Amino acid sequence: RKGEKPLPPCNILGDFAGGGMLCAMGILLALIERNRSGKGQVIDSAMLDGSSYLITLFYGLLANNLTTLDIGTNMLDGGAHYYNTYETADGKYIAVGAIESRFYKELIKGLGLDEKDLPPQNDKRSWKEMEKRFARVFRTRTRDEWMKIFEETDACVAPVLELNEVHRHPHNQERGILIEQDGFYQPAPAPILDRTPGRAGTPAGPRGADTRAVLMSLGYNSERIDLFVREGVVEEA
Repeated sequence: RKGEKPLPPCNILGDFAGGGMLCAMGILLALIERNRSGKGQVIDSAMLDGSSYLITLFYGLLANNLTTLDIGTNMLDGGAHYYNTYETADGKYIAVGAIESRFYKELIKGLGLDEKDLPPQNDKRSWKEMEKRFARVFRTRTRDEWMKIFEETDACVAPVLELNEVHRHPHNQERGILIEQDGFYQPAPAPILDRTPGRAGTPAGPRGADTRAVLMSLGYNSERIDLFVREGVVEEA
């Protein structure tokens, strides 16, 4: 929502990844197995199953006492100052994910801080104070000014882009991850196959554009369709 701080980088689980991708993988596995056995099988897939796979990492951390149930105090849930989001001088945001020590050193250097004056990276007692310190520093420059500093480094710093900015980012342009259709941007087909690449279909027309054609194909005449439109049964563009 507008004006609210973005979530830490790993906190969003996608329904598509949780359900659709798992189902697609099940279909592929069943096809491969059918080539061996000659038999088909039922694939039972649900979004809940996929979502549980997406948090396997956290179950592992919990089992090894590397995370707690006290949300907001752990490395990956906003507790660590080096794995968080920060507001910049222009009201935009920067995402930081410098977990490894060598990345953390680059982050500290880019922020203009001296590591000798700071507590150890994983001293949890200092995390809250370090988060406040980072926040003060990040608010001294705009998001794009910070990216000029971090762009060519291994500090694991990235801009939090608005939807209308994503297509302008140089890396996204190089990859061609977004395509324009009728003046609007949408994700390009992926994954990219070198011999048989996917292609985006023709954009659909406005809502109700095909109403009359569909109803006529079902046997309704123009008078009947006009009645449906007048009575609000269907919409026509």
